Amino acid sequence: MSVRIAVFDDNKNIRNSIKLLLLTEPTFEVVGIFSDANSCVHDAIKCRPDVILMDIEMPGLDGIGAIKALHKELPSTQILMQTVFEDDDRIFKSICGGASGYILKSHLNTLLVDAIKDLRDGGAPMSPSVARRVLKILQQQSPTEQKPAQEYHLTAREKEVLVCIVNGLSYKMIGYKLNISYETVRSHVKKIYEKLHVASLTEVVAKAINQGLV
Repeated sequence: MSVRIAVFDDNKNIRNSIKLLLLTEPTFEVVGIFSDANSCVHDAIKCRPDVILMDIEMPGLDGIGAIKALHKELPSTQILMQTVFEDDDRIFKSICGGASGYILKSHLNTLLVDAIKDLRDGGAPMSPSVARRVLKILQQQSPTEQKPAQEYHLTAREKEVLVCIVNGLSYKMIGYKLNISYETVRSHVKKIYEKLHVASLTEVVAKAINQGLV
C-alpha cells in the first residue's frame, strides 16, 4: 500500500532533494510540493496526502500555524515537522499543535524514509536529540503545572502498550515486543485513545507522562 506524501518547504533545493529521496522508496508517492503554507488546507485537501512533511520556518503562515490549521481540518493526516531548529519552544509548540513527529534537516538523508514508514505503522518518529528534549520538557514540568492523576481504568495489557508508545515504539515493534498481532495493537491503542480522551499519539505521550500513568 502506497503512502501519499505532500512537502511544504520554502527552499527550492531542499524541496528537490526531498523529492529525489522520497522517490527512492517504491511505496511512497509524492502528490504535492509547495513553497509556502499560506493555502496549506486547500492544497492538502486537493492532493489528499497521508503524510505531510512540513518545514517550520516559512514566509507568511509558518509551519506551527499550518499544523494547527491542518490538524483541525484534516485530523487523520500525519504531519512530520522538518527543521534546522532544536529549541524547546518550537518543539513543544509543534507537538501541542498536532505534529506526529519532528526530524532535523541534518538527519533527512539518514532518517526521513524510515520516519515516514514509522508514521505509517503508528509511530511518532523524532530525531534522537529532539526525543530527549521532548521527554525533558514533559518530565521537568513543576508539580503545579501537572494535572492531578486520574483513574482511566486501563487494563494490564493496555498499560503495557502505553509504556511502549511512550518509549517511541511503532505498532509493529509493539506487536513484536508483546507477542501480539498488529491488529491487536491497533485495537488496544484505540481503547487507550478512548479512555484517555485523546486524538493523537503525541497527546497520549504527554498525558501519560504528565499524569504519571507510566
